[in-house]
Amino acid sequence: MRQQQRRNNPFKLILLLAIVGFLVYVNLTVEPLSSTLFLASPTPTISAETYLAQAENLASEGKYTQALAEYQKAIMADPQDPSLYLAAAKLNIYAGDYEQAIENASNAVLLNPSSSMGEALQGFAQGLQGDYLDAESSLNRAIELDSGNATAYAYLSIVLSQKVVNGNEVLGDLDQAIEASRNAQSIAPDALETHWARGNVLEITSNYEDAVAELEQAVALNENISELHIALGRNYRYLDENDKAVEEYTRANALNPSDSYPETLIARTYANIGEYGKAIQYAQQAVDDDPEDPYMYGNLGTMYKKNYQFPEAILMLKLAIRGGVTQDGFVVEGLPLSNSTRIVEYYYSYGLALMELGYCSDAVDIAQSILQSINDDEIATYNANYIIENCYQKMNDLQLLKLPTPTMIPTWTPQPSPTPTLAPTAEITATAQPY
Repeated sequence: MRQQQRRNNPFKLILLLAIVGFLVYVNLTVEPLSSTLFLASPTPTISAETYLAQAENLASEGKYTQALAEYQKAIMADPQDPSLYLAAAKLNIYAGDYEQAIENASNAVLLNPSSSMGEALQGFAQGLQGDYLDAESSLNRAIELDSGNATAYAYLSIVLSQKVVNGNEVLGDLDQAIEASRNAQSIAPDALETHWARGNVLEITSNYEDAVAELEQAVALNENISELHIALGRNYRYLDENDKAVEEYTRANALNPSDSYPETLIARTYANIGEYGKAIQYAQQAVDDDPEDPYMYGNLGTMYKKNYQFPEAILMLKLAIRGGVTQDGFVVEGLPLSNSTRIVEYYYSYGLALMELGYCSDAVDIAQSILQSINDDEIATYNANYIIENCYQKMNDLQLLKLPTPTMIPTWTPQPSPTPTLAPTAEITATAQPY
């Protein structure tokens, strides 16, 4: 069979000539201007090392927020490098962001299960957050992985010391804190963490002047750690150097403005020297920073009570003890009565304020709860008996009043009040101690 010969199509020839002409035009006119006309422009890749260097420079200047942003870029550039997570976790701790520190340290441990420093940073952040059981487990694991890790020993000592300061001590914590600090000192005597640990141990053994000396050396190595200024201020308060204490707490607050703790400490320091107007102002700022924390309301209510502002004291202390919803819609969980010195103080302060305004039925209920539950606190017991004795006298003459309701909780900015002219009651107040 013979194939049938095809005829040429003139329209195809015209189209091909047009395409060729267009390509010649591009080659002569457009191509010299761009060598990648039909390719995506290459984007220069910044290495993780570049971001790391920028982060370290910012951190050295105390610009932790910017530094952490650069660390995050470095991690995105090289997510398999555990050292980047460790560096970020350490800075998270310095900045007071313990949750993020735990996450970054955990990521480092996932990438390198034998990372002693990863376990140490994770444990330190857990301890500063109050999770002592997990903290000690992580820190002991860090020491098992590397018995020469001075930082792990120092962190363990600091966490155990904090347990003692906060009243969470168990048998053996003090001795273990001392031993861990000495181990850190024998390995790295000039390290910031070692001075920090030694300062805390000297504090819990009542060697406050020596504690100040150690903590000052730590601050000299890095003045941008809020927790260090808090520890130093606490020891100044023990030495009755209240101005220096306030200065250190103020520095801590400047480094971490969203943290209510430094403002609480400032409030208590001013209350310690009888400047209740200033104490109220800082206690209110602490409430503003953490409006769902019942301790902040208890602290503010205590300041009002000390300043003889009983209606305000009742409103704040009731919120701390009973809980409720503020006018701004914040839900506050009440604090059940326990052996905590701070919580007991809120309860008997509440009872005393109720008694002063004649709310004796509720005041007596508070006092009886204290007597039934708290047996080893002489101050609380004395004040509870004082409430009952005085209320039985008042109840013969005064008509019982109703308590304010939670919806009456005021939202105001307290102003310094003049020194009250009221004669003080015979109640016993606790010896002022660092919060």
